[in-house]
Amino acid sequence: MFAKTKQYLVGLLFAGLSMLGFSAHAVGPDLSTLTTAVDFGTVTTAVLGVAAALIVVYIAWKGAKMVIAAVRGG
Repeated sequence: MFAKTKQYLVGLLFAGLSMLGFSAHAVGPDLSTLTTAVDFGTVTTAVLGVAAALIVVYIAWKGAKMVIAAVRGG
């Protein structure tokens, strides 16, 4: 008996809360004034430069391994 009453009261509670009308389209804060002042162009260039340097080192390392393997096998 109490289970039915509890379910009924929970249903009434949810129905009552749904009538409060919470805004589903809430807009967040406008941070465009902060983000427009930051220039990520130089950071992107630096990150790509480091990535290119690492790729060159990796390719040189792989090439050296291939040359050593060819010398050992021959």
